[in-house]
Amino acid sequence: MRLFVACLLIPAVTLGQITPRNLLQQNCPPERLQKVLITQNEFHPFPTIPAQWRKTLPDSMIHVLIKKGEESLKAGFPNIPATITLDFSRNGNRTRYENITFPKRDQLWNLVLAESVEGKRRFMDAIVDGIWSICEESFWGASAHLFLQNEQRALPDVEHPVVDLFAAETAANLSLADYFLGQQLDEISPLIRRRIYYEINRRIFVPMQTAKYEWMGNGDLNAKLNNWAPWIMSNYLTAALLLEKDESKRVQYVTKAMQMTDQYINGIGEDGGCEEGPHYWTFGTGCVLDVLDLLHSASNGAINIYNERVIRSMGEYIYRTHISDNYYVNVADSHPDVFPEAVMVWRYGQQSNTGLLRAFGAWLFHRGANIINPTFHRSRALFDLASLKEVMTDQLVFHDIDFAWLSDVQLMIKRLANGLFIAAHGGNNGESHNHNDVGDFIVYASGDPVIIDVGSGTYTARTFSSHRYDLWFNASAYHNLPTINGKQQSDGKIYGATNVSLASNNSGLTMNLEKAYPSSAGINTWERSIKTANNSILVTDNMQAANPLTSLTQTFMTVCNIDISRPGRIIFTTTHGKKILLTYGKEWRVTTEPLPLTSEEDQGLKFTWHNQAITRVLLTLVSSPSKASFKYSISTLN
Repeated sequence: MRLFVACLLIPAVTLGQITPRNLLQQNCPPERLQKVLITQNEFHPFPTIPAQWRKTLPDSMIHVLIKKGEESLKAGFPNIPATITLDFSRNGNRTRYENITFPKRDQLWNLVLAESVEGKRRFMDAIVDGIWSICEESFWGASAHLFLQNEQRALPDVEHPVVDLFAAETAANLSLADYFLGQQLDEISPLIRRRIYYEINRRIFVPMQTAKYEWMGNGDLNAKLNNWAPWIMSNYLTAALLLEKDESKRVQYVTKAMQMTDQYINGIGEDGGCEEGPHYWTFGTGCVLDVLDLLHSASNGAINIYNERVIRSMGEYIYRTHISDNYYVNVADSHPDVFPEAVMVWRYGQQSNTGLLRAFGAWLFHRGANIINPTFHRSRALFDLASLKEVMTDQLVFHDIDFAWLSDVQLMIKRLANGLFIAAHGGNNGESHNHNDVGDFIVYASGDPVIIDVGSGTYTARTFSSHRYDLWFNASAYHNLPTINGKQQSDGKIYGATNVSLASNNSGLTMNLEKAYPSSAGINTWERSIKTANNSILVTDNMQAANPLTSLTQTFMTVCNIDISRPGRIIFTTTHGKKILLTYGKEWRVTTEPLPLTSEEDQGLKFTWHNQAITRVLLTLVSSPSKASFKYSISTLN
């Protein structure tokens, strides 16, 4: 057994296991659900008239909601031209389509809330226009998701509606318009509410009765699901609870939502780790909370799994991966800047009785983080509004944790006393929203990025296609990893870390990376250890190959200013003037490569990194060993 320095090794949990907890179904089986579920006619989870809103919200928020409604009065509800829908199939662009469809739904939402809190009917005609315009659309989903239909299509087949993220979001949006303003809509025309139900029924309820989409595991109840499942279920459940008057169907739909949410939770490890990263925590774990809140509300509290260990751990992931300010550990497609809704985080901690999570939500709130998501998760926004007064007065103090080890996703996080921060992970290259990045690590100093994972760029047709790893920021050569004999890591679940172990004193992580590379890389062993000691970070790669290496490079990605003038030393200077020294051996030659950021996908990286220049620092081996040990030491200079 290999030793990591002088410390014992703790074997990591096997990745990707499904644990058949079925927490919701265990908590409330179908026969009990029929007894505890509040009827559609009696279900009133949110205020609907100005007097109720005034008791719930501070006057300042009522003013904000009315102002947003007034701003939305100025904009119309444009149609979506067929040629813009065709963008995705013609040139891979999905942005022009989404820049029409998302604002339309935001406008309707703003108008509905403004009318509900004010009650003067001055927003009603615009609301009717918005409802009618959305109902007239051929497709409620994203143009990039037309693959869910029977065959890939450039335009939607109106005879074959399918359920994607944004079709479900639209259904929730319209259902809430019906809930808040049903009587007013009927007074204008009873056909409006009938149209809402007709469209949601044919586009969402009916397809979901027999659907076996890829995001549902193609019907495999043992498949591991990604964030689409709880995201869609939270909106499907909103529509079902608020709109479906047939109670037998309503119970059926709620049962489906519970089953699908259970299946997603079953794929989460006991540590609550989100393999898609903190950015997707909002869309995965956050949506699980949305489902739990709706079920809890619709059953007078009878359905309640908030205090289950895995649910609590899932919530804790967001503060465990926090670095500083808006920076989080950005694995996979996650961005370095993440903006979780503060009140939602606070409520998660409150509901699950997790004090540190609640304190993190209060900290986010008092530093001006998002109160509600401006575009998605409408039921969440309403639950957040209902808790706004409480979180405003919560003065719990939050301090970032110094260490976390999430064994299921094989992620280590450690904060050193001198301000250095290190995160490193193993995993495999078949994870959801995967980048080929097994063994990657990031370093921050006093809250500023030093050695980075650049994250994901703008999504286009290439992002989720066979060309995904042609995008440089998804490939291992542009992560903090070696390229061996010209070979990068390969994609797929079989390409992963082995023997991943945490040191018994939590001083570091060690793993074997050889299985992350194709056999043509020609390596027998590649052991990477990432150790912390004496306020420094030491990365050591021990390698052995069948034959002398023909080439080897080691990448370090950064947004810092770089000084490579002295051999064996790289000095990174952060945006706040902190200097970090990385030392390397004499067997390397160092060069720097600015990334031009010219492609359509690259534009998202400009936004993510606030137009900072992204540089690739490249070490190139000048010898040809078949066995060697390479060491990189990282420490502060000031």
